[in-house]
Amino acid sequence: MRSVVVAFCCVVGCAVPAVAEPCPGNPDAIGTSRTITVEPSAFPRIGNIQYPNTLPLNDHEVVITLDDGPIPPYTTRILDTLASECVKVTYFLVGQMASAYPDLVRRIYNSGHTIGTHSQSHPFGFQHLSLQSVVRQVDGGIASVDAALGDPKALSPFFRIPGLGRTNAIEHFLESKRLVTWSADIDTNDWWRGTTPSQIVQRAMRRLNAKGRGILLMHDIHPATVMALPMLLKELKGRGYRVVQVVAAGERPESVPERPAPAVADTGGGWPRVVKTSAQETERTVKTKHYRKRLARHTRDPEATVSVAKKRHARTADISASIVKKKHKAHTAEQRQDSDSSVR
Repeated sequence: MRSVVVAFCCVVGCAVPAVAEPCPGNPDAIGTSRTITVEPSAFPRIGNIQYPNTLPLNDHEVVITLDDGPIPPYTTRILDTLASECVKVTYFLVGQMASAYPDLVRRIYNSGHTIGTHSQSHPFGFQHLSLQSVVRQVDGGIASVDAALGDPKALSPFFRIPGLGRTNAIEHFLESKRLVTWSADIDTNDWWRGTTPSQIVQRAMRRLNAKGRGILLMHDIHPATVMALPMLLKELKGRGYRVVQVVAAGERPESVPERPAPAVADTGGGWPRVVKTSAQETERTVKTKHYRKRLARHTRDPEATVSVAKKRHARTADISASIVKKKHKAHTAEQRQDSDSSVR
């Protein structure tokens, strides 16, 4: 079991020092310096962007968090980068995305990362939802991620409100469920339309240097973030920062059963790659006359079969696109001001 029960931690929350172990194959990796154990009753709400309290980090310590996934190939590439640097982070998964890609959810957990939730469908204007809708979104997201993990004990009681759209009623509901409400200390705004990997890194480092420590907010559904992450980790190490992992008090399984990936990648060679559902499903014997006709037509027309695969992937890709669109609606003049200063 991933045992993180410490008597003192269970009362107020605490930091558990850990000596960063050598990273296999990468002696220059930034690694993970230590672990902080959080008890929900001691830290009901964290993140200075919105709350007076945050994690008890030392100077030049950073906690990396990733929202809105999982989705291939972006989550996959980010996991590869984190593994190469022996870095552990906290993921806040959207329930619909977890249901679409349970294999990635299990890979995240089995790679040693912490998993929290981020609602069922990431609705825009979360603060304007009725409490009944909030309950459905929170409980639905937890249920979907639990199902994807295959073990409810694997999920941490961590929740980040979509769009950081808080209200007192929402926060009181989350606290009643013993969920830690995560805001952040530094927002990288990596979801901004047209932002480049270098701009993400510059923006993150400028804001982090101003505070000296903090929780970093990023998203694992954007190609720019995928390309920025290796540069960011190198910059963090070069400036003397140390990565800290956050875990919840309690016991969790060491691992969950692996699932075979249900998707195959387009081998066109370009970046980003498009992921299509396996065409094997269209070859299954189905008794209905309607489906036999479809199958016969697809056999005569290979392009039609590819079209079905694209539509199948599009249903889950649209979820990610919808999240991005919602964020863009909330974007203000801050982007122009911040982008101008980041280029200087």
